[in-house]
Amino acid sequence: MPTIVQPEIPTDPLPAGLYIVATPIGNLGDVTLRAIETLARCDAVACEDTRVAGKFLKHLGITKPLWRYDDHVDAKTRDAIVSSLADKAVALISDAGTPLVSDPGYRLARAARDAGRSMTTVPGACAAIAGLTLSGLPSDRFLFAGFLPVKDKARRDLLEELSPVDTSLIFYETGPRLMKSLAAIDEVLPGREIAVAREITKLHEECRRGMGAGLMAHFDAHPPKGEIVLMVGPPPEEACQADPDDLLREALKTMKISQAAAYVAKATGLDRKQLYARAMELKE
Repeated sequence: MPTIVQPEIPTDPLPAGLYIVATPIGNLGDVTLRAIETLARCDAVACEDTRVAGKFLKHLGITKPLWRYDDHVDAKTRDAIVSSLADKAVALISDAGTPLVSDPGYRLARAARDAGRSMTTVPGACAAIAGLTLSGLPSDRFLFAGFLPVKDKARRDLLEELSPVDTSLIFYETGPRLMKSLAAIDEVLPGREIAVAREITKLHEECRRGMGAGLMAHFDAHPPKGEIVLMVGPPPEEACQADPDDLLREALKTMKISQAAAYVAKATGLDRKQLYARAMELKE
Protein backbone atom coordinates (compact mmCIF):
# COMPACT_ATOMS: atom_id res chain seq x y z
CA MET A 1 0.00 0.00 0.00
CA PRO A 2 1.53 3.34 -1.03
CA THR A 3 2.50 5.81 1.67
CA ILE A 4 0.30 8.89 1.85
CA VAL A 5 2.46 12.00 2.00
CA GLN A 6 0.85 14.74 4.09
CA PRO A 7 1.21 18.14 2.42
CA GLU A 8 3.14 20.80 4.27
CA ILE A 9 0.82 23.38 5.84
CA PRO A 10 1.68 26.98 4.93
CA THR A 11 2.45 29.27 7.85
CA ASP A 12 2.06 32.67 6.18
CA PRO A 13 -0.87 34.79 7.44
CA LEU A 14 -4.23 34.69 5.70
CA PRO A 15 -5.75 37.79 4.10
CA ALA A 16 -8.07 39.65 6.47
CA GLY A 17 -11.69 38.55 6.60
CA LEU A 18 -14.10 35.98 8.01
CA TYR A 19 -13.43 32.30 7.33
CA ILE A 20 -16.41 30.00 7.95
CA VAL A 21 -14.77 26.69 8.84
CA ALA A 22 -16.63 23.38 9.18
CA THR A 23 -15.33 21.02 11.86
CA PRO A 24 -15.96 17.28 12.40
CA ILE A 25 -19.32 16.19 13.83
CA GLY A 26 -17.79 13.33 15.79
CA ASN A 27 -14.84 11.57 14.23
CA LEU A 28 -11.87 13.94 14.32
CA GLY A 29 -10.46 12.22 11.24
CA ASP A 30 -13.09 14.03 9.18
CA VAL A 31 -11.37 17.42 9.48
CA THR A 32 -10.26 18.65 6.06
CA LEU A 33 -6.71 19.68 5.17
CA ARG A 34 -8.02 23.09 4.17
CA ALA A 35 -9.69 23.54 7.56
CA ILE A 36 -6.42 22.70 9.33
CA GLU A 37 -4.53 25.14 7.12
CA THR A 38 -7.06 27.92 7.73
CA LEU A 39 -7.03 27.42 11.50
CA ALA A 40 -3.23 27.34 11.53
CA ARG A 41 -2.92 30.57 9.55
CA CYS A 42 -5.74 32.71 10.99
CA ASP A 43 -5.26 35.39 13.66
CA ALA A 44 -8.10 34.28 15.95
CA VAL A 45 -10.93 31.76 16.21
CA ALA A 46 -14.52 32.75 17.04
CA CYS A 47 -16.30 29.79 18.63
CA GLU A 48 -19.40 28.75 20.59
CA ASP A 49 -17.53 27.17 23.51
CA THR A 50 -13.87 28.01 24.11
CA ARG A 51 -13.36 24.73 26.00
CA VAL A 52 -14.61 22.61 23.11
CA ALA A 53 -12.66 24.68 20.58
CA GLY A 54 -9.54 24.55 22.74
CA LYS A 55 -9.57 20.75 22.86
CA PHE A 56 -10.10 20.54 19.10
CA LEU A 57 -7.24 22.92 18.31
CA LYS A 58 -4.99 21.11 20.79
CA HIS A 59 -5.69 17.87 18.89
CA LEU A 60 -4.48 19.63 15.74
CA GLY A 61 -1.45 21.08 17.51
CA ILE A 62 -2.67 24.64 16.94
CA THR A 63 -2.75 27.50 19.44
CA LYS A 64 -4.83 30.60 18.66
CA PRO A 65 -6.71 33.30 20.58
CA LEU A 66 -10.28 32.07 21.15
CA TRP A 67 -13.16 34.55 21.02
CA ARG A 68 -16.46 33.35 22.45
CA TYR A 69 -19.36 33.85 20.05
CA ASP A 70 -22.59 32.10 21.04
CA ASP A 71 -26.30 32.88 21.41
CA HIS A 72 -25.67 35.05 24.44
CA VAL A 73 -23.16 37.57 23.06
CA ASP A 74 -24.46 41.09 22.56
CA ALA A 75 -24.41 43.32 19.51
CA LYS A 76 -21.38 45.19 20.89
CA THR A 77 -19.29 41.99 20.83
CA ARG A 78 -20.48 41.14 17.33
CA ASP A 79 -19.63 44.63 16.08
CA ALA A 80 -16.16 44.37 17.62
CA ILE A 81 -15.49 41.12 15.75
CA VAL A 82 -16.76 42.60 12.50
CA SER A 83 -14.50 45.63 12.98
CA SER A 84 -11.49 43.36 13.54
CA LEU A 85 -12.07 41.75 10.14
CA ALA A 86 -10.66 44.89 8.51
CA ASP A 87 -7.13 43.77 9.34
CA LYS A 88 -7.42 40.30 10.89
CA ALA A 89 -8.28 36.84 9.58
CA VAL A 90 -10.88 35.33 11.92
CA ALA A 91 -12.03 31.73 11.63
CA LEU A 92 -15.60 31.03 12.72
CA ILE A 93 -16.30 27.49 13.96
CA SER A 94 -19.18 25.79 15.76
CA ASP A 95 -18.89 23.08 18.39
CA ALA A 96 -19.38 20.50 15.62
CA GLY A 97 -20.16 20.60 11.91
CA THR A 98 -20.85 23.54 9.65
CA PRO A 99 -21.28 26.98 11.25
CA LEU A 100 -24.53 28.88 10.59
CA VAL A 101 -26.61 25.66 10.33
CA SER A 102 -28.90 26.07 13.37
CA ASP A 103 -26.00 28.03 14.84
CA PRO A 104 -25.52 31.58 16.23
CA GLY A 105 -22.84 32.30 13.62
CA TYR A 106 -25.59 33.38 11.22
CA ARG A 107 -25.82 36.85 12.74
CA LEU A 108 -22.06 37.35 12.62
CA ALA A 109 -21.83 36.27 8.99
CA ARG A 110 -24.72 38.55 8.04
CA ALA A 111 -23.16 41.51 9.86
CA ALA A 112 -19.80 40.87 8.18
CA ARG A 113 -21.46 40.70 4.75
CA ASP A 114 -23.43 43.91 5.42
CA ALA A 115 -20.19 45.64 6.49
CA GLY A 116 -18.50 44.65 3.24
CA ARG A 117 -15.91 42.41 4.88
CA SER A 118 -14.24 39.62 2.94
CA MET A 119 -15.82 36.19 3.55
CA THR A 120 -14.63 32.70 2.65
CA THR A 121 -16.23 29.31 3.30
CA VAL A 122 -14.21 26.20 4.16
CA PRO A 123 -16.83 23.43 3.80
CA GLY A 124 -16.87 20.07 5.50
CA ALA A 125 -19.09 17.89 7.67
CA CYS A 126 -22.77 18.69 8.23
CA ALA A 127 -24.93 16.44 10.44
CA ALA A 128 -28.13 17.09 8.45
CA ILE A 129 -26.58 15.92 5.18
CA ALA A 130 -24.74 13.02 6.80
CA GLY A 131 -27.96 11.84 8.43
CA LEU A 132 -29.89 12.02 5.17
CA THR A 133 -27.28 9.90 3.39
CA LEU A 134 -27.65 7.21 6.07
CA SER A 135 -31.45 7.25 6.15
CA GLY A 136 -32.31 5.80 2.76
CA LEU A 137 -35.05 8.43 2.44
CA PRO A 138 -35.46 10.34 -0.85
CA SER A 139 -32.60 12.83 -1.10
CA ASP A 140 -33.24 14.52 -4.44
CA ARG A 141 -35.19 17.23 -2.60
CA PHE A 142 -35.31 17.94 1.12
CA LEU A 143 -36.19 20.67 3.60
CA PHE A 144 -34.03 21.35 6.65
CA ALA A 145 -36.08 22.89 9.47
CA GLY A 146 -33.58 23.05 12.33
CA PHE A 147 -34.56 22.07 15.88
CA LEU A 148 -38.20 21.22 16.53
CA PRO A 149 -39.85 23.52 19.10
CA VAL A 150 -39.72 22.39 22.72
CA LYS A 151 -43.37 23.13 23.56
CA ASP A 152 -45.98 20.62 22.40
CA LYS A 153 -48.31 23.07 20.65
CA ALA A 154 -45.50 24.86 18.82
CA ARG A 155 -44.07 21.51 17.73
CA ARG A 156 -47.42 20.37 16.41
CA ASP A 157 -48.07 23.69 14.68
CA LEU A 158 -44.75 23.50 12.84
CA LEU A 159 -45.39 19.92 11.72
CA GLU A 160 -48.85 20.88 10.47
CA GLU A 161 -47.32 23.80 8.59
CA LEU A 162 -44.86 21.43 6.90
CA SER A 163 -47.35 18.63 6.22
CA PRO A 164 -48.08 19.72 2.60
CA VAL A 165 -44.35 19.83 1.73
CA ASP A 166 -43.68 17.00 -0.70
CA THR A 167 -40.05 16.35 0.26
CA SER A 168 -38.02 14.66 2.96
CA LEU A 169 -37.92 16.77 6.12
CA ILE A 170 -34.82 17.05 8.30
CA PHE A 171 -34.80 18.22 11.92
CA TYR A 172 -32.26 18.35 14.71
CA GLU A 173 -33.37 16.91 18.05
CA THR A 174 -31.99 15.89 21.43
CA GLY A 175 -32.24 12.51 23.11
CA PRO A 176 -34.57 13.58 25.96
CA ARG A 177 -37.08 15.14 23.52
CA LEU A 178 -37.02 12.40 20.86
CA MET A 179 -40.06 10.43 22.11
CA LYS A 180 -42.33 13.51 22.14
CA SER A 181 -41.21 14.44 18.63
CA LEU A 182 -41.76 10.91 17.30
CA ALA A 183 -45.27 10.89 18.81
CA ALA A 184 -46.09 14.27 17.27
CA ILE A 185 -44.82 13.23 13.84
CA ASP A 186 -46.76 9.96 14.01
CA GLU A 187 -49.95 11.90 14.79
CA VAL A 188 -49.59 14.88 12.46
CA LEU A 189 -47.82 13.14 9.54
CA PRO A 190 -49.32 9.61 9.51
CA GLY A 191 -48.15 7.10 6.96
CA ARG A 192 -44.73 8.68 6.51
CA GLU A 193 -41.45 6.89 7.10
CA ILE A 194 -39.27 8.26 9.86
CA ALA A 195 -35.50 7.87 10.30
CA VAL A 196 -33.44 8.55 13.41
CA ALA A 197 -29.67 8.97 13.05
CA ARG A 198 -27.41 9.30 16.08
CA GLU A 199 -23.72 9.07 16.98
CA ILE A 200 -22.96 9.91 13.34
CA THR A 201 -19.32 9.16 12.37
CA LYS A 202 -18.64 7.74 15.86
CA LEU A 203 -18.05 4.15 16.99
CA HIS A 204 -21.71 3.46 17.75
CA GLU A 205 -23.20 5.20 14.71
CA GLU A 206 -26.84 4.19 14.26
CA CYS A 207 -29.63 5.00 11.84
CA ARG A 208 -33.05 3.40 12.27
CA ARG A 209 -35.87 3.82 9.78
CA GLY A 210 -39.48 2.77 10.15
CA MET A 211 -42.90 3.90 11.26
CA GLY A 212 -43.47 6.02 14.34
CA ALA A 213 -44.88 3.32 16.63
CA GLY A 214 -42.02 0.93 15.99
CA LEU A 215 -39.37 3.60 16.52
CA MET A 216 -41.05 4.77 19.71
CA ALA A 217 -41.06 1.22 21.03
CA HIS A 218 -37.34 0.85 20.30
CA PHE A 219 -36.23 4.13 21.80
CA ASP A 220 -38.50 3.70 24.82
CA ALA A 221 -36.53 0.53 25.56
CA HIS A 222 -33.20 2.11 24.55
CA PRO A 223 -33.27 5.81 25.54
CA PRO A 224 -30.88 7.73 23.26
CA LYS A 225 -28.42 10.38 24.39
CA GLY A 226 -26.87 13.37 22.66
CA GLU A 227 -27.99 15.18 19.54
CA ILE A 228 -29.98 13.44 16.84
CA VAL A 229 -30.86 13.96 13.19
CA LEU A 230 -34.58 13.23 12.86
CA MET A 231 -35.91 12.77 9.33
CA VAL A 232 -39.36 12.26 7.82
CA GLY A 233 -39.96 10.90 4.34
CA PRO A 234 -42.26 12.64 1.86
CA PRO A 235 -45.99 11.87 1.98
CA PRO A 236 -47.17 8.72 0.20
CA GLU A 237 -48.03 9.64 -3.40
CA GLU A 238 -51.66 8.75 -2.80
CA ALA A 239 -52.34 7.12 0.53
CA CYS A 240 -55.76 5.88 -0.60
CA GLN A 241 -54.25 4.29 -3.74
CA ALA A 242 -51.18 2.85 -2.08
CA ASP A 243 -50.96 -0.96 -2.00
CA PRO A 244 -52.11 -1.95 1.51
CA ASP A 245 -49.90 -5.04 1.42
CA ASP A 246 -46.83 -2.89 0.77
CA LEU A 247 -47.76 -0.60 3.64
CA LEU A 248 -48.37 -3.54 5.95
CA ARG A 249 -45.07 -5.22 5.04
CA GLU A 250 -43.18 -2.00 5.79
CA ALA A 251 -45.04 -1.44 9.05
CA LEU A 252 -44.48 -5.04 10.19
CA LYS A 253 -40.73 -4.49 10.06
CA THR A 254 -40.92 -2.42 13.24
CA MET A 255 -44.45 -3.00 14.65
CA LYS A 256 -46.61 -5.70 16.16
CA ILE A 257 -49.48 -6.96 14.00
CA SER A 258 -52.11 -4.93 15.84
CA GLN A 259 -49.98 -1.77 15.64
CA ALA A 260 -49.33 -2.27 11.92
CA ALA A 261 -53.04 -2.77 11.19
CA ALA A 262 -53.99 0.35 13.15
CA TYR A 263 -51.24 2.38 11.51
CA VAL A 264 -52.19 1.43 7.93
CA ALA A 265 -55.87 1.91 8.71
CA LYS A 266 -55.14 5.45 9.84
CA ALA A 267 -53.02 6.16 6.75
CA THR A 268 -55.45 4.67 4.19
CA GLY A 269 -58.91 4.77 5.74
CA LEU A 270 -59.31 1.02 5.22
CA ASP A 271 -61.01 -1.28 7.73
CA ARG A 272 -58.72 -2.08 10.66
CA LYS A 273 -60.08 -5.62 11.22
CA GLN A 274 -59.55 -6.57 7.58
CA LEU A 275 -56.05 -5.14 7.68
CA TYR A 276 -55.33 -7.11 10.86
CA ALA A 277 -56.40 -10.35 9.17
CA ARG A 278 -54.27 -9.56 6.13
CA ALA A 279 -51.30 -8.69 8.35
CA MET A 280 -51.64 -12.10 10.01
CA GLU A 281 -51.43 -13.74 6.59
CA LEU A 282 -48.40 -11.68 5.56
CA LYS A 283 -46.64 -12.40 8.85
CA GLU A 284 -47.11 -16.13 8.33
